[in-house]
Amino acid sequence: MSATKKKSNQANAAAPERRRELLDTAAEVFAAQGYNATTVRKIADAAGMLAGSLYYHFDSKESMLDEILSTFLTELWEGYDAVLAASLGPRETIEALVTESFREIDRHRAAVAIYQKESRHLVDLPRFHYLADSQRRFEKAWLGTLERGVADGVFRADLDVRLTYRFVRDTVWVAASWYRPGGRHSPEEIARQYLSMVLDGIAVRA
Repeated sequence: MSATKKKSNQANAAAPERRRELLDTAAEVFAAQGYNATTVRKIADAAGMLAGSLYYHFDSKESMLDEILSTFLTELWEGYDAVLAASLGPRETIEALVTESFREIDRHRAAVAIYQKESRHLVDLPRFHYLADSQRRFEKAWLGTLERGVADGVFRADLDVRLTYRFVRDTVWVAASWYRPGGRHSPEEIARQYLSMVLDGIAVRA
């Protein structure tokens, strides 16, 4: 193999890794400053490169955000679909969905933060219409599980399932604002503590 061809192959192999690094950097900037306030120059500065060099990898900040969010949601739904296909009981399904959610926060903390802050505005952009589809799927999965739990007598008959869904959804995903990967507790440990409070309460039973 010629030296030129070998060098070209090495560059091609490094390109996906560099692209991932740039997306990780962009995600942190978007999460911290917001999509509208973030410019390609700010992302390039955070990545330690010239703005023009960033365009070698991405054609716009919109394409970067699209890849960040679509990657996160694809992985999230792979985990969720596996849980929903496992034919678990309602409580076990809720436990598995919450655990999977915390795992996704561990993997994509910045993407989750962006999703929380920006999705309401992004859904109006043609490129991000899939966010609304994901939100509908998310609601259907959680509400359906809660309704099944009430019907099966696993959850209280007087439970307001929509209010419960909103509470669980918001309290899980807000963790992206404080969770840091590699911290004292694993995502599974955090999920276990969270589930203990949500499903069993925090008061000592008489």
